[in-house]
Amino acid sequence: MNSRERFHALMNFQPVDRLPLVEWAHWWDKTIARWHTEGLPAALTDRYAIGDFFGLERYRQEWLRSIHWDAPKPTHHGAGLLGDDDPEAAYERLRPHLFQILDQWPVHPDGWQALAAEQARGDCVAWFTVDGFFWLPRTLFGIEGHLYAFYDHPELMHRINEDNTEWMLRLLDRICAHTVPDFMTFAEDLSYNHGPMLSEAMFDEFMTPYYQRIIPRLRERGIRVFIDSDGDVTTAIPWFERAGIEGILPLERQAGADLAAIRARHPRFLVLGHFDKLVMAKGEAALRAEFERLLPIARQGGFIISCDHQTPPEVSLEDYRLYLKLFREYSLVNK
Repeated sequence: MNSRERFHALMNFQPVDRLPLVEWAHWWDKTIARWHTEGLPAALTDRYAIGDFFGLERYRQEWLRSIHWDAPKPTHHGAGLLGDDDPEAAYERLRPHLFQILDQWPVHPDGWQALAAEQARGDCVAWFTVDGFFWLPRTLFGIEGHLYAFYDHPELMHRINEDNTEWMLRLLDRICAHTVPDFMTFAEDLSYNHGPMLSEAMFDEFMTPYYQRIIPRLRERGIRVFIDSDGDVTTAIPWFERAGIEGILPLERQAGADLAAIRARHPRFLVLGHFDKLVMAKGEAALRAEFERLLPIARQGGFIISCDHQTPPEVSLEDYRLYLKLFREYSLVNK
């Protein structure tokens, strides 16, 4: 099986020749800097070239931003782009920098044609990411201002998400003029280690209606729909399913998420990730225990083992090579 065949078989709970060998995310820059001192060739900095060096399958991501690169920048981490005085007027001023679809933005034709050719050969799984209906308002209002905005500026919140939905619909047509991606992710990061940062009622009011407009258009083209959220999403999975979302990444173990418990309650919910990155520097016994924890679920289908976020810099190149050696061993599900 090639990479695409393997991906789609797993997503349909069908047999595969082996499990995919995948890193869904690029590695931390500090991790790569360390590995360059430990034997990783210095010329290797691109995430896909590094993956090729390690013999990993290519899951090629394009993150398509709804905020143009020439937009004003926040003054500091956590600050928004709308300011505090009059966010409605600020949104009007910012609006020319948002939701553009230009000849080479955000879908660059040359890049997407090259991606389409690689995908057609079965050499990669193609996916794209968009800023979702929690992520984009947070970027505009700022972290704290966003949480107040559900109450203080509900009309503007809805307008932002309506504008984002219309942009996504146009964007989808532009993408599919080149190829049909295998899956996509809504970037949200709406949970932390104690659960979601909004209530179910807020999710249903401010997010579900917009998911339900775009997701049918994605699924009718055969694009799998994932949400990208850190933290413990256990409580929110029923919300996602009602909205039409099929799966999640990365399902962080240290946040308390437990795939076995989730699978028991949501047997068809798809997952990519969930390998506890905090065990990667703890030696062979710890690595084997983590693979043994995940392998029974992986054998059921609907789950692709991968690091549950970026490999941390505590992991040496030797540690990572051992992880990959064991990954290859455990990937042979039919042996």
